[in-house]
Amino acid sequence: MNKIFLLLFISMLFISCKESSSDRRAMLPTSSGNINNLQIVIDDELWQGEVGEVLRKHFAATVEGLPQDEPLFSISQLPLHAFEGFTQKHRIFLYIKKGEQQQLREARDFYAKPQNGIFISGNTNEEIIEVIEQRVEEMIESFHKTEITEKQRRMSLSRFNTAAIKENLKVDFIMPSAYRVGKITNDFVWLRKDIRSGDLNLLIYEMPLNHFQDESTRMQKIIKMRDSIGQTHIPGPVENSYMITEMAFTPYFFESEVDGKLAYLTKGTWEVYNFFMAGPFENYIIRDEKNNRYLVVEGFTFAPSVDKREHQFELRSIIQSMRIQ
Repeated sequence: MNKIFLLLFISMLFISCKESSSDRRAMLPTSSGNINNLQIVIDDELWQGEVGEVLRKHFAATVEGLPQDEPLFSISQLPLHAFEGFTQKHRIFLYIKKGEQQQLREARDFYAKPQNGIFISGNTNEEIIEVIEQRVEEMIESFHKTEITEKQRRMSLSRFNTAAIKENLKVDFIMPSAYRVGKITNDFVWLRKDIRSGDLNLLIYEMPLNHFQDESTRMQKIIKMRDSIGQTHIPGPVENSYMITEMAFTPYFFESEVDGKLAYLTKGTWEVYNFFMAGPFENYIIRDEKNNRYLVVEGFTFAPSVDKREHQFELRSIIQSMRIQ
């Protein structure tokens, strides 16, 4: 009998804890902050010294693939004593404290929701820097995932109707209704969003599953593919002009993942053959064995004389929302 009562007590305690956690989250205020705006909570002395230098080196590093220098995150610094009230509602923050045991702790929805906060401590500057250097890639990825999720949530509030694309190319995704169809066929889609200074563009098409197997020729085939698609589907503003890959700077190449599937990611600059236009692109070649193909998805921006990080981030968030049928 005592065992039965003990089991009942433990079960009730477990349910109570789950309910308390759920209730606590429901009562949290909504987080705030622009996309990719990282708040670093750190005392001025540390921020102005070697710890601050390391933080800026990594979290304000230049984004690869953009035509001009732009940082990974827009950073705002806040001293520890000012971290209270509305300043604790920032969606992504990094909290650095000296004089405590060396550790890194990630806290989700601690002061607000959704929220991703990372707490780092160490007894000395060297201990703090050691934690940062060892875990920086993990932290950047974690913050970017949080921001992509938030961007997707915002885009889902008014969604573009993807029914025709889902039927033709067997892929669904989250995209704002502000986009329009530039061109659509059974095997090619061009979607566009007008902005004050230009436009954002998304391309979707297919390639044979055996096309990019040879590593030694993969980059050349990707460039040839892009240039062929540009010549066929993306005309420039004058006769005999079309989008191609700018080769003054070699594009960046990575292995990535979309919808749990291997993807080849190429980031670089496009230009228009026979005309002066250019901008950044991100090209994902997704291995889709179920449908015996590579699904190619590319986001590119035309926005002269303005920053392009957030435009490309929107396109990346759309691509990362993709679910292949």
